[in-house]
Amino acid sequence: MPPPVFRFAPSPNGYLHLGHAYSALLNFDLAQQGGGSFLLRIEDIDATRCRPEYEAAIYEDLAWLGIAWEMPVRRQSEHFAAYREAIDRLSALSLIYPSFESRAEIARLVEAREKASPWPRDPDGAPLYPGTAKSLLPAERERRLASDAPFALRLDMEAAIARAGHLTWNELGAGPSGETGIVAARPDAWGDVILARKETPTSYHLSVVIDDALQGVTQVVRGEDLFCSTSVHRLLQQLLRIPQPAYRHHHLIRDDTGRKLSKSTLATGLRELRAAGATPAKIRQLVGLP
Repeated sequence: MPPPVFRFAPSPNGYLHLGHAYSALLNFDLAQQGGGSFLLRIEDIDATRCRPEYEAAIYEDLAWLGIAWEMPVRRQSEHFAAYREAIDRLSALSLIYPSFESRAEIARLVEAREKASPWPRDPDGAPLYPGTAKSLLPAERERRLASDAPFALRLDMEAAIARAGHLTWNELGAGPSGETGIVAARPDAWGDVILARKETPTSYHLSVVIDDALQGVTQVVRGEDLFCSTSVHRLLQQLLRIPQPAYRHHHLIRDDTGRKLSKSTLATGLRELRAAGATPAKIRQLVGLP
């Protein structure tokens, strides 16, 4: 059996905090214990929020923690062509369609429908897309695509599930409700998810499965807040015929109120803790690692 490959994939849209430190250290420790590799990936597809100074700080903070990674670092913004190719493959299967509504317009559509009955929400609490763009005539769809109007490319979830069939994944950790072992995927809970936008040829869901496959990642170790997203990732892996890794979702480091840590929470920021005299050993103690 080949050695395992782990990865840590932060977004450079803020400075790292204790939650990031826990996930990075856990991945690094597991890679060392298993004689495997530890990769660093910069998920910088959001050009409006990602900044060079945050990326530089990621390298600085991880090195200070004693984490070493294999080179080169994969930066998502340098691989848009790979994501476009995946979109083209899904489109050739008639599984992609464009939607043109703004977030405000979708909110109004949902509000109108909720007057009759509660509208379903995805695992993150957002209302599912009503699917109105699927009924557009081809000529109207092409007219809108040719205009300057923004659009999102969505996965036709019903058609995708029909093609992929029943899916599971191997959970080595535990989900928010204690799910472990072989877990049944429920991608339908997300509705017609966005896989790309006019201005950005990918989304988190699409880029993460493409990157994991191209980098040979065998073990995805990440926070339990992404447990439900794994259902979408398994669906995309099946549709694109790419390998699936094993998953280990870990608990989240939370603040004193029980909330998930935010990059704006300075009290748990690694830079602030380091400036206050914390050591890498102290960080390990704070997140509960030996």
